[in-house]
Amino acid sequence: MLQEKKKLLLKYLVCLGVAALIAVAVFAIDGFFTDDIAVNIQILSDGFSVAGILMLLFAGMIFISSEGALIGIGFVIRNVFLAFIPMGRAKHEVYAKYRERKLSELKKQSDHCVLFTGLLFFAIGIFFSVIWYLNFYQMPV
Repeated sequence: MLQEKKKLLLKYLVCLGVAALIAVAVFAIDGFFTDDIAVNIQILSDGFSVAGILMLLFAGMIFISSEGALIGIGFVIRNVFLAFIPMGRAKHEVYAKYRERKLSELKKQSDHCVLFTGLLFFAIGIFFSVIWYLNFYQMPV
């Protein structure tokens, strides 16, 4: 039980580290600490929102691939490569058997660390957007 908690904690730390690196990269690109407080809050919002959205998109891709939605693409690519290899047609299998084999090999993910990290970073980005809007937004006249 303790080993499982350590593995889960390590997964969350890796996800948080990746999202933090993405956010810091956006901060660096936008030039953080170079302007006034309003621009810095916008940069914080951009960094956390971009990191959160990218992590959420990656979580979506993990979900889609774990459900077997990309098996057909893999089958087509495999058969294209086998068509150009001598005697590659000897390894040909029917799509139904290929799909059945691939679905039996898939591992279902029980933890959702990428999803929760993406939601956390996106929520922080929205929080900074709300702070900027409430304190610095000026209605056009």
